[in-house]
Amino acid sequence: MLSRIAESLYWIGRYVERAEDTARVLDVHVHHLLEAPTADVSSTCRVLLDSMGTDTPEGPLDARRVSEVLALEAANPSSIVSSLAAARNNARGVSEAISSEMWEALNATYIALPSQVGMARRGGLYAFFRFVRERSAVVAGLTDQTMGRDDAWRFLVLGRSLERTDMLARLIATGLSAADAGDVDWVVLLRSCSAHEAFLRTYSREPDPLLAAEFLVLDRLFPRSVLCALGVAEQCLAELDPKPSRSGPHDEARRRLGLVRAGLEFRSIEDLIADLPERLRSVQEGCSTANAAIAARFFRHPGPIEWMPEGTGLAATVGTAP
Repeated sequence: MLSRIAESLYWIGRYVERAEDTARVLDVHVHHLLEAPTADVSSTCRVLLDSMGTDTPEGPLDARRVSEVLALEAANPSSIVSSLAAARNNARGVSEAISSEMWEALNATYIALPSQVGMARRGGLYAFFRFVRERSAVVAGLTDQTMGRDDAWRFLVLGRSLERTDMLARLIATGLSAADAGDVDWVVLLRSCSAHEAFLRTYSREPDPLLAAEFLVLDRLFPRSVLCALGVAEQCLAELDPKPSRSGPHDEARRRLGLVRAGLEFRSIEDLIADLPERLRSVQEGCSTANAAIAARFFRHPGPIEWMPEGTGLAATVGTAP
């Protein structure tokens, strides 16, 4: 597979997952702020912006302003609108590697965005978040139902899983940022990760810190837990580069994700809770390092061959594209 195609597929997976996760987080937090008049709105908004890696804009902060920045602002490359546009643009360049149904779903979503943004700015934020969740679910379903389990599918799922891991770590860390004050709302945190109903079915009780953290970080069967998403990313990397090695994985991205996973799953839940903020930072750093290693291993393109004037010979420059 051409590295250009592999890179576009990888980023389609990341962008669609980013849009969906951001929509879920904003949907939960906006409603929480509206329903909790005693909440410190400005402080909560700043924590949310920081967790999403977005600079705090000037002026007063409220739920509407945060939603504008993280969801509707095209100038923000991490916003929902920008992520869906980037996913569609990447898909347009690799339409031969994805199914026609996937391309139609991404293109239709992109075409519908202006009208959806207009309605959201007139007060329809809930409808906009629902639109993003539903369209992202359609793309994810078509990915799994219409693509063969080849390298194209693996690169797309790899990007989706790595983005999901990073977003989950950010969201849980955000929820724990108020832990010193003892007011972590585990129901809100579970809902942000779309895990509240699954938690209730699993444990048949209201969440407490120990069980909620265990479910979000270590559950092997819930696809939106940190450990499960890490495992899917590792499996994709193993299948993309299946050459055996007597000394263990030689791929840097796989090795890094394996170290992160081992640091989570071989700790007792009590030890993990005691050191959870540091563990979550390690997950985020591991995802960043793995992303860089994946780019270096699969996506870097050699520089063009430079032809010298006749009589001076041929000089080939072997560089890497940014």
